Amino acid sequence: MSETLDLPGWRHVYSGKVRDLYVPEDAARDATTAERMLVVASDRVSAFDHVLSPGIPEKGVLLTTLSLWWFDRLAGDDGGRDIPNHLAASRVLTTASTTDADAVRGLIPPAVAGRSMIVKGLDMQPVECVVRGYLTGSGWAEYRANGTVCGIHLPEGLSNGDRLPEPIYTPAYKAPLGEHDENISYEQTVELVGADLAAQLRDLSLEIYDRAARTAEERGLILADTKFEFGLDDAGVLTLADEVLTSDSSRYWDAEAWKTGHSAAERMASFDKQIVRDWLAANWDRTGEPPTLPLEIVERTADRYRELLQRLTGW
Repeated sequence: MSETLDLPGWRHVYSGKVRDLYVPEDAARDATTAERMLVVASDRVSAFDHVLSPGIPEKGVLLTTLSLWWFDRLAGDDGGRDIPNHLAASRVLTTASTTDADAVRGLIPPAVAGRSMIVKGLDMQPVECVVRGYLTGSGWAEYRANGTVCGIHLPEGLSNGDRLPEPIYTPAYKAPLGEHDENISYEQTVELVGADLAAQLRDLSLEIYDRAARTAEERGLILADTKFEFGLDDAGVLTLADEVLTSDSSRYWDAEAWKTGHSAAERMASFDKQIVRDWLAANWDRTGEPPTLPLEIVERTADRYRELLQRLTGW
């Protein structure tokens, strides 16, 4: 699964499907968290619970760049209040005389430059905070069957891809690695983390979605849905963590295509790995190991990742 690298000053402690986690070499041997950590985004791509081959060129750089851009926006660059995030402050990383950006960047090994973030350790919460502004995906399937999305009743007569009357918060329980996340009710979230923290997770998720959706709209994009992860810092402050509002954690559509498209595929062509999912669904029965992705599928997917970054940031 991982492409564990020997990074000077850092020790590998964990690999997920697409990200690797390192702690300082002098951290405790059994540490999975530390005062600061290095999160490395790989070029790996996963679908249907499998890591696929080959990866998507520059995916790690593209997603890290977009996450960092969104962290800046949500820190107040969009005119809203400052949302605390997991990036380690320069004063923690450097001495008082070397707090400039170059000194901080110098702590990231050259082998993973551009696709890494130095972050502070957090008490991560076991809830994946999903916000849906449009009816699509698994939500559409449930709505057709029951008139609900994650148990939340919606008005009759909605179609695939329709905007919801208002965004809805549909949390999930973060299952252990290798298992499926499980949609849960808000009441179950209260049982997991307590009433006060459950309310904070819901309200902050909806606030961030609203701000991000308005930013996307200004750039001709629709943020259909997204998911957030949060942790508590040493002071108990709820803190935005992991990646944020990327192609891997969010579903973006082109606003004009959504208005004028003649089919669901045209209206909801997303800036993510849907191209990969569609190809796999047509060419693999989900038994055994998945097939190697064709070069054309890899290149088209990379193009969509790059286009989203350019559309949002102008870079």
